[in-house]
Amino acid sequence: MTSIWLRAEPERPRRTPQLTRDLIVAAAVELLDSAGAEALTMRRLAERLGVTSTALYWHVRTKDDVLDLAVDEVFGEVPLPAPGADWRADVRGLVHGWRAAMLAHPWTPALIGRPLIGPNVLARTEFLQAALVRGGLTGEALAVTTHLIADFVIGSAVTRQAAGDGARRRITADPDVYPHLVESGHLDESRWSGDLLFSGGLEAILGTVG
Repeated sequence: MTSIWLRAEPERPRRTPQLTRDLIVAAAVELLDSAGAEALTMRRLAERLGVTSTALYWHVRTKDDVLDLAVDEVFGEVPLPAPGADWRADVRGLVHGWRAAMLAHPWTPALIGRPLIGPNVLARTEFLQAALVRGGLTGEALAVTTHLIADFVIGSAVTRQAAGDGARRRITADPDVYPHLVESGHLDESRWSGDLLFSGGLEAILGTVG
């Protein structure tokens, strides 16, 4: 099925006037936040909205449509300020907001593999590239750095969701097998917080630009 972002949607009269795509997306995000992506079905979404599943299909064709719309809705939470004098500050603000939005909605990292071509995603990617261009990047360097930053943010959110005390205990239980991981405090949040590691990694990336 073609992505919702690549289909021309015909204008049709609403069968349920009080139901809109915006209401569907808002309800989907609430359901995803409370129960996760596995729990999202068109039936449960319709029940949450107090309508029939048929009414949903008047606005979205599939569950995949709903997921694509929900991911883009989360990206819309990332602040998009006017460009400032310091392009690095613009990148920091955008990227920290992006990571915060994904951490606030724990189901999003697992869905990032879906086509990221919604209007909110593209607006923020445009903002990122505009800042990098002001930092002197063009051509292949611009493309590489854009993907590097995007992959770094997504990877950070994924590993932050997956990390836990169990992972650290697995390392410290075998110090002779993992001496460097024990010594460095790998996955030890009390020593190296995820926020600290993320900020340091971003600065390392930005330090290679310009």
